[in-house]
Amino acid sequence: MTFLESPVYLIFMLALVLFLSDWVSQKRMFKAFGIALLVIVLGAIFANSGLLPSRANPTYDFIFEYVAPASLFLMLMDVNLTQLKKTGFPILVLFLLGSLGTVLGVFVATLIIKDGPLFEGLYPALAGMLAGTYTGGSINFNAVALHYRVMDQGLVYTSAVAADNVITTLWFFVTIAVPVLLGRWFPLKKMKATVREEQETPDKVEDEAAELNIRSLSLWIGLSAFGLLLTNWLAGVLKEMGWNVPGMIIITTLALVLAQIPAIYRQKGNMFLGSWGVYLFLAVVGAYCDFSALGEAGELALLLLGFISITMLGHGIIVFLGCYILKYDWDMAAIASQANVGGGTTAMALAKNFGRNELILPAILIGSLGNALGTYLGFMVAGLV
Repeated sequence: MTFLESPVYLIFMLALVLFLSDWVSQKRMFKAFGIALLVIVLGAIFANSGLLPSRANPTYDFIFEYVAPASLFLMLMDVNLTQLKKTGFPILVLFLLGSLGTVLGVFVATLIIKDGPLFEGLYPALAGMLAGTYTGGSINFNAVALHYRVMDQGLVYTSAVAADNVITTLWFFVTIAVPVLLGRWFPLKKMKATVREEQETPDKVEDEAAELNIRSLSLWIGLSAFGLLLTNWLAGVLKEMGWNVPGMIIITTLALVLAQIPAIYRQKGNMFLGSWGVYLFLAVVGAYCDFSALGEAGELALLLLGFISITMLGHGIIVFLGCYILKYDWDMAAIASQANVGGGTTAMALAKNFGRNELILPAILIGSLGNALGTYLGFMVAGLV
């Protein structure tokens, strides 16, 4: 084993990538990129400058096989389905319409932009990743990517992340502008949400800033290990029965079941720990990206941007047309759409931007529902394409 392949050295360097990425992401000129993309780019810079290996090794394999699935498992612990009764029926309907629009948009995109050698045989996986991420966010994107080992093709994965970041950022501005424009041409009465304005948002919203203690850290690490063990066992049992169920579907389902237990759901720190593990995984993804091959990324990036744009057009038409037919509320439709595309955090920000404080809690809750639903829809789409 060379010095560069030493597990201790690799953990040190990967942690340094995360530290620097977080620091850079706080700078004004880099805030728009987001820490996830910065982690990938910095990981690629380290690898291409010889500071990190750019080929598979046992430490990378361990992160892919154990750390990444465990991290996604932890992040899904925020999805307490009993909270959905607080969303209000209209915004939940609009969110589900947005999910339907995303899936239909992906299938339309596959009819216009065909598979080809630039996709490295990962076309179905990419379609599933995009269906997942525009249903509930990046958790679903990475769940599908992990199963299909998309990260082994660093250029394809990085191009998909970059294209996703561009469209997601643009869509935030679209959801700010569209209610204003549609409200001027096709006015709809603002609906009063079923959630009281003074009601507080859930404690879990601040989990990423919550401090871990010995008890909670032990709980999350132990539960993650239990989830991985049980997933492997169930996958083996189901395979013997003739059902080849993806491990990410099993671990997602396990996480959703455990998240309904109040004693587990109320614990803090899972999002912080899960996010750190996901960023560690993304740093390794960056290390697989070969800069010498970036010349090929131009056409691939354009294809992905086209694919995503068609997907988002389908999503937008369904959610806003559905809003008009049902005579709901343009603000509500935009917030539901943002919960699909950017997740609960950006949906909450949009609700605040509109001055609709009574929609903050529903925005967060449907964002959590998207985290759960997106993985299932992502695998469904990948299997059908």
